[in-house]
Amino acid sequence: MANVLKEIDVHFTTAPSESFKVGTLAQQGRRLFFEYSDQWLNRGLELSPFTLPLKPGLHEHSNREFGPLFGLFDDSLPDGWGLLLMDRHFRKIGLDPAVISPLDRLAYLGDKTMGALTYHPPSLHSQNESTLFDLHELANNSQEIFAGQPAEVLPQLLRAGGSPGGARPKVLVGLNPETSEIISGEGNLPDGFEHWIVKFSARKDARDAGPIEYAYSLMAREAGIKMPETRFFKTEQGDCFFAAKRFDRVIGNHRGHIHTFGNLIESNFRLPNCDYADLLKVTGILTKNHEDVIRVFRLMVFNVLAHNRDDHVKNFSFMLDRVSGRWMLAPAYDLVFTDGPGGEHTTTIAGEGRKPLKSHFSQLAEQFDISQKLADKILHEVSLAIGQWRTFALDTGVTPRTCDKIAEQIKRDAIY
Repeated sequence: MANVLKEIDVHFTTAPSESFKVGTLAQQGRRLFFEYSDQWLNRGLELSPFTLPLKPGLHEHSNREFGPLFGLFDDSLPDGWGLLLMDRHFRKIGLDPAVISPLDRLAYLGDKTMGALTYHPPSLHSQNESTLFDLHELANNSQEIFAGQPAEVLPQLLRAGGSPGGARPKVLVGLNPETSEIISGEGNLPDGFEHWIVKFSARKDARDAGPIEYAYSLMAREAGIKMPETRFFKTEQGDCFFAAKRFDRVIGNHRGHIHTFGNLIESNFRLPNCDYADLLKVTGILTKNHEDVIRVFRLMVFNVLAHNRDDHVKNFSFMLDRVSGRWMLAPAYDLVFTDGPGGEHTTTIAGEGRKPLKSHFSQLAEQFDISQKLADKILHEVSLAIGQWRTFALDTGVTPRTCDKIAEQIKRDAIY
């Protein structure tokens, strides 16, 4: 059985009626291969230029320290929360998740993936029509699942929560901005609905985790950081949920290709082994746009001053323009108050993770052709925005105690 060959086709799906075969992914035993189709080679669109370049012939995945899949396809799989739901589903139908292959997981997702890559033929599992959501019920159920309680996975939670990345409970929804109606959003949406992600809180999270992240999104926007549209949902029961509009869905049901920084360079996001110098360098090489390099620098300054230390390599992404083939830095996401591993930044700043100083900013600015004048201007603008933390926090419903705690830490992190 170990030598049975498994194959699935990978498609680049840009709209419900537009899907192009990229190539074939194959697994035999522990060996994994990918081969681009001739049609895709002729098209000339690079989807992962560093680790899976657009070349004919078989590509064998050899970076086992990174994981069992090429980084390009690993971006299609969910992280902790989505894998938890997926594994619960496999156990329920009598399958041991430990023996489910990466190709089986991709086939399970089929076309219900983030980004533009889809997998064919999809495995057969229940896919119901879009249904109305009760966010309060979903949130309670997600907390029970995340805490390991023997709760039944609601079918709608499984459908909507099975593909988003990230470790915390979240669901994909369709939002009608005119009526505020919310429906299941894992697939294509009816006219009038937009693709959003709604985040829930794990039991160990602060009671006001949603208000905190919403306040951070407003503060980041004030600091000049490009953010997706964000909003705040409140239920009749008093629940508060942070939501962000998906940037992998361009207009309606049109899909965009997204590649996380970590999977682009095949660096395991669970291991803190990257520096912002790596991110700045890759951004310059990939996008060939110095403005994107400056945007990364600004985001780095924000993460330091706002005490967002869970700044791992999958919390930065790039988007591909399928017409021009040009890459660009994606909007920022997952900006929130976090301590990071051992209290340090997951991505170091010129080698420093615990107490970055202005000298570390200056070192990276000089290295990546950002003038000291501009670096100082960015530091000043971000500092002014973060100095308004209390205003953002109280306006969004962060409790006074949590507001004070974060304000005290921000003050300790200040750089002048």
